[in-house]
Amino acid sequence: MKVPFMDLRAMHAPIEDRVLELVRELAGTSAFIGGRHVAEFESSWAAYCGVEHAVGVANGTDAIVLTLRALGVGPGDEVLVPANTFIASAAAVSATGATPVFVDVDPVHLQVTPDTLEAGRTARTKAVLLVHLYGHIVLPEPILAFADAHGLVVVEDAAQAHGATWDGRRAGSFGVAACFSFYPGKNLGAWGDGGAVVTDDPALAERVRTLANHGRAGGDHYRHAEVGINSRLDALQAGILSAKLPLLDGWNAQKDDIVDLYRNKLGGMIVEPPDGVTSAWHLLVVRVADRDSVRAELDRKEIQTGVHYPIPCHQQPAYDVAAHAPVAEAAALELLSLPLFPTMTEAQVEYVSAALTGALRG
Repeated sequence: MKVPFMDLRAMHAPIEDRVLELVRELAGTSAFIGGRHVAEFESSWAAYCGVEHAVGVANGTDAIVLTLRALGVGPGDEVLVPANTFIASAAAVSATGATPVFVDVDPVHLQVTPDTLEAGRTARTKAVLLVHLYGHIVLPEPILAFADAHGLVVVEDAAQAHGATWDGRRAGSFGVAACFSFYPGKNLGAWGDGGAVVTDDPALAERVRTLANHGRAGGDHYRHAEVGINSRLDALQAGILSAKLPLLDGWNAQKDDIVDLYRNKLGGMIVEPPDGVTSAWHLLVVRVADRDSVRAELDRKEIQTGVHYPIPCHQQPAYDVAAHAPVAEAAALELLSLPLFPTMTEAQVEYVSAALTGALRG
């Protein structure tokens, strides 16, 4: 049996006719940038996340850069970032001229806590980048209390958490703003790159929109209030995302059921979300000893896996800075991402689980 890591083709099948119709429409109107498809998706995405405003941008990394810049984060400032996130979280901070300060995570959920944040906080700390890794929301109340106590802003990196909830609220509704990626492999993915910033603050949303559009102000095409960048969600990707959005909750529920099947087979190996969190399960990650040899054995059985992420940010050649992150460093040697997609069958789950337990016994 061959088991792919994910199956995007099956997820795209229900919207294929609508997307082809959209392509024909755009070819006829040449309305490739901006327009009603972008506006409609922005409105729908804001409503879905439970906030007032959404601004479509070119990708998830730009979403973080633009949000931090709109909040006034820049040279001389520091932003607290979990050491075990994807490099884009840190690189976005660096792109503003600020410094990412890498902090450790708890050993169970692999998420930041007030204690790990406090270990990295200095007089220059201005923001916390709260990463909902694997689709698991970080419990917001203690982090928001910590930030309030120290005058910090909290920005959610929700690139992996489309549709995840805590206490009836969706990812994207906790910080002053949240940043999403619509990379094709995400739970809500485009057919190319895309991203969005969501917030309840109208002034922040407008400043993000201005910065993302060459710093244009007041609708004047040739008046630039400040130095911005070119970061736009194009009409085709917005239309595709609008077509997929009504299916997102169903896909997430299917993945949740599949995780239950895995859980019955694999038990405590799975990196679980905190109690009270309904994860988006962007990734199903287990912790195993001798990870590389286990992965090689699964590959021999034609089971595709991933590793998210093998090198903590502070140990990457791009940074290579000192950081006290022993939990993140140890976990990076053990993490293995298993196949997980909405159309996965029970037989595929059983095959993967049996292969994994067999490899571990071997």
